[in-house]
Amino acid sequence: MEEQNRNNFKFGFTEGAENWNGRLAMIGFVTALIIELVSGQGLLHFWGLM
Repeated sequence: MEEQNRNNFKFGFTEGAENWNGRLAMIGFVTALIIELVSGQGLLHFWGLM
């Protein structure tokens, strides 16, 4: 049986999808925190949605 590299990016429901989903979620969360710290506003206020 051939072992798959879970870090390869492939579309669809693959074994590595959970890894990529988690990584992108962490990047988004850190980006939202940085915007809050720099602007002094929440993310929705920064974008003018509230």
